Amino acid sequence: MRQIRTLVLVALAGLPGMASAEDAPVAAAAPASPHTITTNVNLVSEYRFRGIDQTWGQPALQGGVDYAHADGWYAGLWGSNVSGNSYPGGSLELDYYAGYNGKISDDLGWTAGGYGYYYPGANFNKINATSALTGPIVDQKFDNFEVNAGLSWKWVSYKLSISTTDYFGANTKTGYTTGSKGTLYHDLSVNYPLMDDLTLGFHVGRTDVKAMYGAVNPDYTDYKLSVAKTFASGWNASVAYVSASNNTFFRPPVGGLSATNSDTRELNKGVVVLQAGRTF
Repeated sequence: MRQIRTLVLVALAGLPGMASAEDAPVAAAAPASPHTITTNVNLVSEYRFRGIDQTWGQPALQGGVDYAHADGWYAGLWGSNVSGNSYPGGSLELDYYAGYNGKISDDLGWTAGGYGYYYPGANFNKINATSALTGPIVDQKFDNFEVNAGLSWKWVSYKLSISTTDYFGANTKTGYTTGSKGTLYHDLSVNYPLMDDLTLGFHVGRTDVKAMYGAVNPDYTDYKLSVAKTFASGWNASVAYVSASNNTFFRPPVGGLSATNSDTRELNKGVVVLQAGRTF
């Protein structure tokens, strides 16, 4: 009987639809999500925006969250502490942005988007009357919004930003000859990979303000030379030399005057900036 039972089982195993466990089809892998969300946190020895000191030589803690779609759409939020000496009544910068990154070929790409800057609580009307900055005390915020577009080829990129608001509050109320809508910022950057985890960077930017500050021209050029390295688990670090032109506008007695006390500072002076952070 045992032999007959064995023969029956062997026969059944050979029938269609009687596959064993190892013959079962492997479940298909779930398709990769087109959505990517990353966060980042960074500590810098000094916050420089377009070459100009935003923290009066003090460190800054910065961080943000970014969303990207596989089709090229992106959006994000970013924040950093800033100095009340430059932004009276405020201590925080919050940025919001969105746009699209496209490809023309494997090496040639393009981008277009919008970028906003918001300084909670900061206003020209909070300038201390006894501070080094004795300019106009008027109701005017520092908030700014820009639209931008650019091209990139391999490790070289160029982007033009155009202000759709008065550029960080620059208008006739705050001492300028006219409003400053339409202010341009040209950004030419090179990020050359020395190794898979080491990048040499060079940047030159040009700010073209559509107004004069009294008799002083506020236009200037900023520069940055950097080396950046990535590590395992999302860690990264960099060292950069940052500087900007136009000593007349960014140094006393015209610029570099505190809005809250008697301090003064050369806001465009060349400096080495150290950075360490992590992306999650």
